[in-house]
Amino acid sequence: MTGPYRICDDLVVAEYFQDTDRPWLRCVLDEYARFVDRPRRELRRRWSEPLPVPCPPTKRRLVIAYLDRLGRDRTRTFVPPRRIRETVFLARAAHAGPRHVGLETAAGSLGMTPDVAMAFLFADLPEERSVGLLPGALTPTSLIPLANLEVVQFLLRRTVRLTLSVDSQSRTLIRAARLRGLICAVHKSAPFEPAVLSLSGPLAVIRHSTLYGRALAGLARYLPECGRYHLHAKCLIDGQLLIYELRAGEVDFPGLEPRHFDSRLEERFHKDFQRLAPDWDILREPEPVEAGRHLIFPDFLLRHRHDPERQWWLEIVGFWTPQYLEKKLAGLRQAGLRRIILCVDADRACSEEELPRGAELVRFRRRIDVAEVLAVMQA
Repeated sequence: MTGPYRICDDLVVAEYFQDTDRPWLRCVLDEYARFVDRPRRELRRRWSEPLPVPCPPTKRRLVIAYLDRLGRDRTRTFVPPRRIRETVFLARAAHAGPRHVGLETAAGSLGMTPDVAMAFLFADLPEERSVGLLPGALTPTSLIPLANLEVVQFLLRRTVRLTLSVDSQSRTLIRAARLRGLICAVHKSAPFEPAVLSLSGPLAVIRHSTLYGRALAGLARYLPECGRYHLHAKCLIDGQLLIYELRAGEVDFPGLEPRHFDSRLEERFHKDFQRLAPDWDILREPEPVEAGRHLIFPDFLLRHRHDPERQWWLEIVGFWTPQYLEKKLAGLRQAGLRRIILCVDADRACSEEELPRGAELVRFRRRIDVAEVLAVMQA
């Protein structure tokens, strides 16, 4: 495996982008612009050749992969290629004579010349699609922080275990981890100490490791909103278990603005609960609940309007293992917390084992059934 990093003893040191990379980044952007509206295969061939400006190969590959995702390739014909193929093949099959006769007939019915029909016959294949425009505001200077985010995410996708210490705005980061369904525990060693998040990495789960890796990598976008932070990750790279660390201020990369609802799932549950439980108030993001040394960050507090003593906390769980849920439930019982409902995504199990029995768990797929939640609350 090769990437934008170097190995020093038991550490993996990221090769971040700097101002000195701007000359060759400008060259890459110029080359990309030169191939807009040309087949993707021609640009791929160009990337296999050296650039006129020296550049680090691993950084170049990372930037090119990022630009390929950023640009939106398109088909270069007003007639769908699938229709061209169907018309041409049927016409050829219907004419027993020379092949060009069937081709001319098919092209005429499509309003094309035979040469144009043949040129666009497979125009919807990835390598034949036209290279799309990049965002007009993209410059070498604006590309540097975006590329640095790619470096951080590249390493996070290869983690086994990750811990994050956050001095301020920890709620933003915790909410982002919860939104992505990451296997996460939060604790504090003392009342005024930073919150510490412990997360399983994609290489620690059995199933959905690629999907989980993308979810964990997406967490990096929230770090700039968290003030001072310290990221400590154990990464499996080149067959070695290495340490990767990142502290606030070491590298510049873009963040994300928080939204009122972080997901359609939360928004739908909020609306469904208001509609089906008119005597209950639903509060989003209540205060964290202490469970021993750990903190539980419920997504919602459900409180009866006429009897405030009747209240339940509800937490949405994404990726999970039975061991993770058992540990969470044991912590809740140890802290004497009984009125917490865990809504578990049935499609995000990271092992083949079943859910723990006898717990206040609601299994869901895509949408949480409010009726099941109410049944737990009224049992």
